Amino acid sequence: MSVAIRLPTVLRPAASGKSIVNVDGETIGEVLDTLQRTYPAIAGQVLTADGALHRFVNVYVNDDDVRYLDKLDTRVAPDDVVSILPAVAGGAL
Repeated sequence: MSVAIRLPTVLRPAASGKSIVNVDGETIGEVLDTLQRTYPAIAGQVLTADGALHRFVNVYVNDDDVRYLDKLDTRVAPDDVVSILPAVAGGAL
């Protein structure tokens, strides 16, 4: 099953400049694994070497953060949209 993934600007060069890509998978883990195999330059930027989500990367299924669902085991459906967003921090001291 193919799922749409919205990529942040920082990952688009690794995906031939695309802002949305479609990859196969039934869970977020499968989708992100397929994404990294399809676009090898993305490998290591979303998942750590041991396969966990990077701490400063947020992944959403529709509007729900997968960290508050079933993490990488979160199921996806064909009409779902997966968004990858880098965490933003900062402010004044």
